[in-house]
Amino acid sequence: MAIVVDLDVVMARRKVRLGELAERTGITVNNLSVLKNGRARAVRFTTLEAVCAALDCQPGDLLRWEPDDGEDPDRGAVPLAGRRVDA
Repeated sequence: MAIVVDLDVVMARRKVRLGELAERTGITVNNLSVLKNGRARAVRFTTLEAVCAALDCQPGDLLRWEPDDGEDPDRGAVPLAGRRVDA
């Protein structure tokens, strides 16, 4: 599975540059750059909260899941009262 970070997309829509976002959030330009360019291996909730507050967005605007090539998107799904819920 691949988590895709759309920080660059949200920043472009809001016409916010990396340096400005760093000033608004108190997060270094280097750390934001790692996140923006999809090189982050993890993200803290405090970082996500600061970015969402600065860009007036939701976490789902910044993160999305895409299945890897050949991966079954329903793998790990558990039926619950007729609905699909990921385990």
